[in-house]
Amino acid sequence: MTTDAPRAEIERILPRILARYTPLRDGALADYIPELARMDPDSFGIAIATAEGHQFSVGDAERPFTIQSISKALTFCLALELAGPAAVRARVGVEPSGDAFNAIEFDPVTRRPYNPMVNAGAIAISGLLHEVLGEAAFETVLDRLSQAAGRRLALDEAVYRSEAETGHRNRAIAHLLLSAGALSGPVEPVLDLYFKQCSILATATDLARIGATLGHLGEQPWTGRQVFEVGAVRDTLSVMFSCGVYDYSGNWAHDVGIPAKSGVGGGILGVVSRQLGLATFSPRLDARGNSVRGLAVFKSLAAELGLHVFDATNRGSALIPTYFKVPD
Repeated sequence: MTTDAPRAEIERILPRILARYTPLRDGALADYIPELARMDPDSFGIAIATAEGHQFSVGDAERPFTIQSISKALTFCLALELAGPAAVRARVGVEPSGDAFNAIEFDPVTRRPYNPMVNAGAIAISGLLHEVLGEAAFETVLDRLSQAAGRRLALDEAVYRSEAETGHRNRAIAHLLLSAGALSGPVEPVLDLYFKQCSILATATDLARIGATLGHLGEQPWTGRQVFEVGAVRDTLSVMFSCGVYDYSGNWAHDVGIPAKSGVGGGILGVVSRQLGLATFSPRLDARGNSVRGLAVFKSLAAELGLHVFDATNRGSALIPTYFKVPD
């Protein structure tokens, strides 16, 4: 699919997909964070935003929820820009782990987290951002994500407190990172940043617009502002493609074929480079922590709109036909 596809096609497809998967009620809420267990399990929204500044949504696409692990991709992008790729790679790798998102497992050779999309890697990235930015770290993260969404986002104080009060496993991970040299303590300010970034409120429409910003090489399509550095976007999308949906990432690359990041708040953010940002919100999760309806929607959208990176109908980068004049 290209962004000059008729508006009517997307407007026809989205309500049909929403109706198709509304009866799907498999999965359960993320009750290990008490505040998330209070979410409406039937919430369901889908949003698409294009690199040219058009957006489409159905269902509960304007209902706020906390982005949770979706923040990991965005803080990784910021760390690449603010600390530099060498400093980032010294703290965390880019290999799929094959383990659960909250596994206490490091690469046995490097003694570093496998990738920034699991908790251990994301906490290491939060530590690096805190080193670079100090007490301004969370405001910088919130401001940059707000720029990407095109509106001011906010912190969900109740979810933040719930995470901070119950995040004992993440504290254990942080102390192990400190002992391995992947953090330079103290750990509490780093964990505070991590819990806060996970507790940022956004809607599916916000996430789709953030996805469109990433897909537009870091430039926000509505404001024209360069929010993320181009090289950081490339590296972020690469790791999202291979590691973004936890230990389902190999199946995702096969079945959906676009860079994405999921979160236990029920959201999934996807990016089709130079074309689209896509997002879903439905809080019932499978055993791996991915939204059940979200996975189903992304599979359908990839198939019906030809979004898979290796789909024959996906023309990919606009640079190819521009410079090499590939025929239609």
